[in-house]
Amino acid sequence: MIQSSELILNPDGSVYHLNLKPEHIANDIIFVGDQNRVEKITQFFEKIEFSTQKREFKTQTGFFKGKRMTVMSTGIGPDNIDIVMNELDALVNIDLETRQPKENLTSLNIIRIGTSGSLQANIPVDSFVMSKYAVGLDNMLRSYLIDEISEKNLEEAFIAQTNWDLRKGQPYVISCSETLEQKIESPRFHKGFTGTAGGFYGPQGRVLRLEIQDSELNSKMDAFEFEGTKMTNLEMETAAIYGLGKLLGHNCLSLNAIIANRANGTFSADPYKAVDELIAYTLQKLSE
Repeated sequence: MIQSSELILNPDGSVYHLNLKPEHIANDIIFVGDQNRVEKITQFFEKIEFSTQKREFKTQTGFFKGKRMTVMSTGIGPDNIDIVMNELDALVNIDLETRQPKENLTSLNIIRIGTSGSLQANIPVDSFVMSKYAVGLDNMLRSYLIDEISEKNLEEAFIAQTNWDLRKGQPYVISCSETLEQKIESPRFHKGFTGTAGGFYGPQGRVLRLEIQDSELNSKMDAFEFEGTKMTNLEMETAAIYGLGKLLGHNCLSLNAIIANRANGTFSADPYKAVDELIAYTLQKLSE
């Protein structure tokens, strides 16, 4: 039996942080970072049957073209993803009354929709990026046993090409779900490596008043290449989602609307349009 100190439930029986019970979620789940973006997606639903929020974790479940879906905000960073992925898995794969893992496990389909800046000049603003691989620079996933799911050859190539300082921890590389990749496939998507940083400023090479450990970090990541595949964008969630998804047996895919290009200094004239198009496309594909 899983002890109450490890799997914490609220007095109403819901999981602690997400404030959810098993019947509150669908098998197809869309992640967004910002709680205010949840309703930008569920506004297209014909019906919303459930809605709740605790802290930054807002959840709405309803129907789009007859398909039951859940949209959830995760907040920012790998630490939040650790909470969200473990508690979602508990909802479908642990009997919350007996506190025992179920014999027959459920595999969720999880798609992250976000916005990002491109690292490559040939990935223009208003285009879409699909994270074929995620490079974890955050160390969170190293708390788990990941050797069987990580891409060792890609990790070694990244460390060598960027001259990565291992005092910051060893980067890990996880691939996306091939099932969801094929389902969401479109010529509009640019595929590549998405870097997942543990912070927004120094960990992503930004300098305000503090010097950073590697002032050439961004240029090194921009130049990273493995068998023709390059780093497409940098954010703070995807590697954690991919890693925990694979460990727990869930299908995960991360999609981004590119609203800025850091290589040539451009920004979308209408960033909301690109995001809305990505939302509409993803909802349609999930409903098929």
